[in-house]
Amino acid sequence: MGMIAYFSSADPVTISQLKSNPDDVIKFVFPEDEDADPDNRVDLDKAWHCIHFMLTGSTYDVTQPLGGAVLGGDGVGDDLGYGPARILDPDQVRSIASALALIDEENFRSRYKPAEMAAADVYLADTCVIEGDEALDYLRHNYQVLVEFYRDAAGRGDGAVLWIS
Repeated sequence: MGMIAYFSSADPVTISQLKSNPDDVIKFVFPEDEDADPDNRVDLDKAWHCIHFMLTGSTYDVTQPLGGAVLGGDGVGDDLGYGPARILDPDQVRSIASALALIDEENFRSRYKPAEMAAADVYLADTCVIEGDEALDYLRHNYQVLVEFYRDAAGRGDGAVLWIS
């Protein structure tokens, strides 16, 4: 199965409620009605860690704004498989969206360094080493999903809930 990163935007009231009531995070992330996934939810499949490394040049740096795009936010609630969900406030979402908007496709492609990712023990880096440009296309597609997620969430004034499961 693997480790998949999920992102869901949420309005400021919901973000505040989740911070105040950490037990509600599990209900937000995994609603009882399996057909009722959180609104504005996307996933980066298994590309999340490679994308994070390409944005930061680091395995786990969460320095804002780019470090917050995949691994940022304050942990809230129970472990969801690979740690608790993390919450970003609307201001953080806007900051991340602005920073991501500055990284066009050419710039993103120039950050692709499979050997460095493998040396840094980045999740899925071995696949990048083996598949080369084919893996880059997969990462680029998922990066576009991330950019659009933050752009749209920032446009609505939303915060975000991030988790890996």
